[in-house]
Amino acid sequence: MKRGLTIAAALLLAACNQQEAAPPPPQAAAKGGPPPPPPYQMRPEAATGSRLAASDGQRAYEVHCGYCHLTGGMGTNLLTKQRMMAGEPPENGLLTNRTDLTADYVRQVVRMGKNAMPQQTRVDITDAELDAVALYLGKAK
Repeated sequence: MKRGLTIAAALLLAACNQQEAAPPPPQAAAKGGPPPPPPYQMRPEAATGSRLAASDGQRAYEVHCGYCHLTGGMGTNLLTKQRMMAGEPPENGLLTNRTDLTADYVRQVVRMGKNAMPQQTRVDITDAELDAVALYLGKAK
């Protein structure tokens, strides 16, 4: 009986020690709110602390589309292969070298997706940024 009470008391004491609340992180307490998310969970422009100008189509293209559609990206590689099979030069795999793109077509493909490209939501790229990218890629060359 004595041994059972001793074990119960030890378990109760251990449980009480685990329930103590940890103090808030100093960063959250200093600002009066939760800490910011880690950089890998933030959009590229938010991580650097600046917003893209909606009129800067080339910069918006590099930030939002460049991962796949700049030289060496998966989208560029797939488009290059597709273009070469159609008898076109491999340079046409790079979207910035294409002359057959219109702004409306770029908007439609970005929002709806096509083949291996998933659709991009307004969270991925805002309407203003998409308009700038569409005008940049759909420019008359």
